[in-house]
Amino acid sequence: MNEVKLVKKAKKGDKKAFETLLVLHKNQLYRTAFLYVQSREDALDVVQDTAFKSYLAIGTLKEEKYFLTWLTKILIRCAYDSLKKRKGEVALEKVTPILSKVDKSSDEVIDLANALNELKDHYRDVIVLFHYHDLSIKEVANVLKLPENTVKTYLHRGRKQLKTILEEAGSYEGKTL
Repeated sequence: MNEVKLVKKAKKGDKKAFETLLVLHKNQLYRTAFLYVQSREDALDVVQDTAFKSYLAIGTLKEEKYFLTWLTKILIRCAYDSLKKRKGEVALEKVTPILSKVDKSSDEVIDLANALNELKDHYRDVIVLFHYHDLSIKEVANVLKLPENTVKTYLHRGRKQLKTILEEAGSYEGKTL
């Protein structure tokens, strides 16, 4: 069954269809949450909060084809809520994120995840949505409610800032960002 049909069923109250949708996107949701909160437990909490909030709000989804975009927007809000709650706390353990788009050693992945966390929030949001969720500039603009040119600017500045952070950490060796 295709995703749009599952979303239509979920909007009508089909719990199994909604659960199937979450299972389809669980890895991507976890990876994104981890990029924000940098801890396995917090990332799992964010995904759980996202599942709960999205289940309650599924009726507000206007276009079924944008389910993942809508879900990601909820996840980002939940991640920020989680970060606000634990502000000032230090994570006891750092877990290597599983980033399907990055085919590098785990040290480079950790450096990249740490560098992403040093970015300003709006730059990180754009980079995560564009590069890790493969959303177009237009889709990123819709998710973040920004003009497309602003998204392009944030993407450019975010990459530049990311490159600087990685160079300072000694993790960047002329690679393309």
